[in-house]
Amino acid sequence: MRGDLADVRLADRVFAPHYAAPMAVKLGRAVPLREGADANSPIMAELANAEDFEVFELAGNNAWGIACASGLVGYIQASAIAGTAK
Repeated sequence: MRGDLADVRLADRVFAPHYAAPMAVKLGRAVPLREGADANSPIMAELANAEDFEVFELAGNNAWGIACASGLVGYIQASAIAGTAK
């Protein structure tokens, strides 16, 4: 969870300065889901190739969003999204 940004679907239950609509994507390769944007941030889960992911923010080399299968929210490398440069 982040204090500055929330899923617009939660707007009636969660206050945040900004809301974002999810962008549904498929992962193009396996990638770790991390607690923070830093590459050394703890890994919460390993996401599989072709797994569904909903992106709320793309910033630099990272995408922040939700792993649809587990419901875990965190950061992945943006290059892991199918159709992006490796």
